[in-house]
Amino acid sequence: MATELIALGDWLAVPSVACLWAAVLLRAPAALRSPQQRGLWLAVATAAAAMTLNLPDVVAHAMRDPGYAHGVALVRNLTGVLSAGAVLYFVASATRGRTLQRAAWTGTVAWLTLLVALDLAAPAHGAHTIPPQGDPVPSLGYWLLLIAAHLLANTACVALCWRYSCRTESRALALGLRLFGLGTALAGVFWFCYLLKALFGSSWAMPALPLMMNLHGLLRAAAILVPTAFLLRRAAADTATAWLLWPLWRDLVHAVPHVVLTKPRTGRLLELLWPPVPRNMLVYRKVIETRDAILILGEYVAPGIPELAHSHVTLRGVPEPRRTAAALACVLKEARAALLAGQPGKPWQAAYWVLPAVMQNSAGSEAGLEDEARFLVDVAQAYGSPATADFAP
Repeated sequence: MATELIALGDWLAVPSVACLWAAVLLRAPAALRSPQQRGLWLAVATAAAAMTLNLPDVVAHAMRDPGYAHGVALVRNLTGVLSAGAVLYFVASATRGRTLQRAAWTGTVAWLTLLVALDLAAPAHGAHTIPPQGDPVPSLGYWLLLIAAHLLANTACVALCWRYSCRTESRALALGLRLFGLGTALAGVFWFCYLLKALFGSSWAMPALPLMMNLHGLLRAAAILVPTAFLLRRAAADTATAWLLWPLWRDLVHAVPHVVLTKPRTGRLLELLWPPVPRNMLVYRKVIETRDAILILGEYVAPGIPELAHSHVTLRGVPEPRRTAAALACVLKEARAALLAGQPGKPWQAAYWVLPAVMQNSAGSEAGLEDEARFLVDVAQAYGSPATADFAP
């Protein structure tokens, strides 16, 4: 069992480090612009550097030369403490305490200085290790100071992540905090096991530690990629909505072209690949322009048409949840035909035409706009259906 755990941990080492560096590079632009994300990003970046130096191939190469092994081990430990300091800085930033932020960096510099001093004060040595028999290398004090730095930072970070993930209303933030907190908890268990080994020679948990540390790396990478994942999901949803709205929007703005903010592209696919407005505004503009066109077409809705449309879709067996959208599609078809036939608009008719509630209550609210977009997608799907095509009052 121990051999399998070690093999699994070693196998996961490279994927874990690769995921960490990929996440660090992807999130670097946003993190460098946002002070709130900078501490979290720096913690992951320094953890990636420390774990890179701990890769089995790097360690095996370093062990060929005792002097080289010592340098790699010292840099790895110092980078790990720098990562712990970045975690403390993240905690201080989340609590919005300038004094805590300064204390985190001051403490980190002091901790790094003490570690270097203890390493230099120890007798000549190679790689840093806690052997099964004999004293730790370079010294017990060095290892206790190193372990204390990690346990302090990890404990504070887990407490913070748990506290704020339970308070926030943002699903993305809550998920990111929980993933980061879980990864940090695994790192805390890792260093607690090293504390038991340093003080009592306990080594029963050693085979599981590489797996634990590499899982910590994957969880931290996932944590800082949560905003990217949510953005991609939102972009995919917006693309699907814009694609489905396009046939209805095209017909309506063809009849009422002055509602369009910018000149549209010539095709549906081109509209998505090269939108005439910023991509994050594409669905918003489609919804607004469709709504404006519908309001103008209200002047061409003859009295009694909405009631006839509702009766028609009911007789055609349109399910109740989609009946309002299907009736509106029938009304828009008739109003558009009247406008294109050259009939004069009658503003008083628009005053008597009541829009569906979802279109009346959407203004000024992101959730309301999303509800309206979903409703208009239903209208667009009904607009090209047989039930709308054979509506002829």
